Amino acid sequence: MTNWIKACNLETVSSGDLFSFDHETKKILLSNFNGKIYATDRICTHEEADLSTGMLNEEGVRCPLHLSVFNLETGKPQNPPAEKSLKTYNVKIDQNSIYVEI
Repeated sequence: MTNWIKACNLETVSSGDLFSFDHETKKILLSNFNGKIYATDRICTHEEADLSTGMLNEEGVRCPLHLSVFNLETGKPQNPPAEKSLKTYNVKIDQNSIYVEI
């Protein structure tokens, strides 16, 4: 069963920003790249680093610990040492709110 939850208001995640939030046991990262909002798991699959402290660029989100980059659309790692994909989530924007499908 899926559930849409309100993550935040749209202005909270400006272009180029990363925004993290928790929902129950899930740690989720919102990324705004060129005006498009993406949602993925927030914790790196390699060494448990918090990706909200990483860097965002055209390749995806870069882990601050060992520099693996994860594709924002697919969650797939683009380079080692990470080998396992991040979970991705559907996102919708309704009026001025960002919702994530859990």
